[in-house]
Amino acid sequence: MNKIKNNTFLLEIDNITVKYSSITALKDLSLYIKKGEMLSVIGANGAGKTTLLKTIAGALKPVKGDIRFEGFSIKQLRPDKIVKHGIVMVPEGRKIFPDLTVKENLELGGYTIKDRVLKKELFELVLKTFPRLKDRLKQHGGTLSGGEQQMLAMGRALMGNPRLLLLDEPSMGLSPIFTREIFSLIELIRKEKSISIIIVEQNAHMALEHSQRTYVLENGQITMEGLSSELKNNPKVIDAYLGV
Repeated sequence: MNKIKNNTFLLEIDNITVKYSSITALKDLSLYIKKGEMLSVIGANGAGKTTLLKTIAGALKPVKGDIRFEGFSIKQLRPDKIVKHGIVMVPEGRKIFPDLTVKENLELGGYTIKDRVLKKELFELVLKTFPRLKDRLKQHGGTLSGGEQQMLAMGRALMGNPRLLLLDEPSMGLSPIFTREIFSLIELIRKEKSISIIIVEQNAHMALEHSQRTYVLENGQITMEGLSSELKNNPKVIDAYLGV
């Protein structure tokens, strides 16, 4: 990886363009996240939010621009190499292994961790953070409720000892009660482990409430950015995303 002198941000995306064949999904997009910060990205369906996360995680490659993590370019790295550097994604729809037990799902999340002591500490952290999972370790993942499956997916990600967590629509399909609980747990993870988090959400209320800064993504481009506390009072954001 090439070292870049500017190491101000944990992750910096510099003017990337991403395409699906001839279709441009992201165009000249730039953003950054600081260490320990929660950043939200809001936008309508098809705006490019999931594409953005997949590109950071290495599943898609930009045709233009650069992605730097702690000052190093990672845009050409394979997804497994990016995970080893501490960037872990929780995909939309959870994507747990329904036929494996909760414990087996968690163990798979720690496959990159070779230190047995660290792996045990991470496992204990997950059960402390998500106590519901502790009572369901022998239960198959597919038998859990939607909210519990989201907890399992997040717990599996924590087993990879991430420094940057990418969350794609964590509230999708969840009841309002479970949504509030999940966001509270996300905030707990950020504070207790000092993990930076990029959260992509259609529930703009929750995203703006729990993040420090927000980017608004429309048709593959950033149209607004700023402090979440200010954007949630912006008339354009209220009209387009908050429904009030």
